[in-house]
Amino acid sequence: MSPAAAPAQAAAQPAPRPVPASRPFSRILLALPFLPVLLLAVAPTVYGHLRAVAALMTIADMPDSALSQFDANPVTEELITFASVSPVRARIYHPIGIAHPGAVVVVPGVHHLGMEEPRLRRFARALASHGSLVLTPQVDDLADYNISKRSSVVIGDAVHELARRSGASKVGLLGLSFAGGMALIAASDEAVQRQLDGVVAIGAHDDLSRVLNYFETDETRAPDGTVLKLKAHEYGSLVTAYSHADAYFTPQDVPEARITLRTLLWENVPAAHAEAAKLSPQGQSRMALLFEHDTKSLVADTHRALAQAMPELRAASPHYYLGRVRVPVMLLHGSGDNVVPPTETLWLKRDLPPGVLKEALISPAIGHVEVGGAGMMDKLRLIHWMKEMLDLLDASSAQRG
Repeated sequence: MSPAAAPAQAAAQPAPRPVPASRPFSRILLALPFLPVLLLAVAPTVYGHLRAVAALMTIADMPDSALSQFDANPVTEELITFASVSPVRARIYHPIGIAHPGAVVVVPGVHHLGMEEPRLRRFARALASHGSLVLTPQVDDLADYNISKRSSVVIGDAVHELARRSGASKVGLLGLSFAGGMALIAASDEAVQRQLDGVVAIGAHDDLSRVLNYFETDETRAPDGTVLKLKAHEYGSLVTAYSHADAYFTPQDVPEARITLRTLLWENVPAAHAEAAKLSPQGQSRMALLFEHDTKSLVADTHRALAQAMPELRAASPHYYLGRVRVPVMLLHGSGDNVVPPTETLWLKRDLPPGVLKEALISPAIGHVEVGGAGMMDKLRLIHWMKEMLDLLDASSAQRG
């Protein structure tokens, strides 16, 4: 064949067939048999996160949203009493339609309403509606603004009581604010630990004396030595003055000063002023500083009071117990929390034994113990944390099978 004939012959060859446009669809068809497997793999994760969103919306008092009703169950309530250092009142939230609900003790923080506090009740109902049998004990010391070791005993007895009533070999324990720290102390007791599948502490303290000092100075240190400067909520100074009134007032004024401060903590300002009028002139001058939020003038007295009360403060500080905690722990703290500063969760992370901490999140999406506003990524992180928390609390139902 001559070289001149080659191009002509090549031109005569049939053109290559175009690739069918449907080939990508054929690949999809080949993958279809595997889609059920994929859906099965992602469904539990999607379900868990949707359940977390629904619970958070209920906690945030957004019950009108359809999403807040996802996987929600009706809830009934039962008032009970159980034995502890004294008879303890409690409320049990029963989820209807759940054969083996996970069981969890939820402990309210420092508030005079205790287990009746509206945010606490909303929180408990949210957990119950999404599958947990919830017990909320009335911890009288915390309701009286007294953060003492005795509260951890009541919390431990609540764990034993819920385990007995639910039939679960292990239950969950969740504490809010200072009750979170007391829950961690309770979990350091071997008898309580044997009946726990995990502890959740939200807005908890590590060292009580460090928190009380923060109330007066508006600054506190993190474990790495950095200083957090954050204006403390006046509530903290009022709690300190109420708990250690004898450091601020004469013995004759102490009983009336405590009544005045308690009334002020209950946010009944007119009644608090009426009570303050019963104090001596010196006591009235001192109380006026608290009414005017001038806590800095009380710093010297506060330091003296804390020095005198150091044994009691240590006894109520998780820092001195965490080395004995062996159950999984989850921590959550608001990055702008000005009651218990978020650095306390950093200290808790440092003080917990290796392998115990399951999840820890410091987030702008919550305040002290309430859900707040934040950016999308922060909300997603909070949703994931909530999903992990619900999974931890579900563990008690898995224990029963």
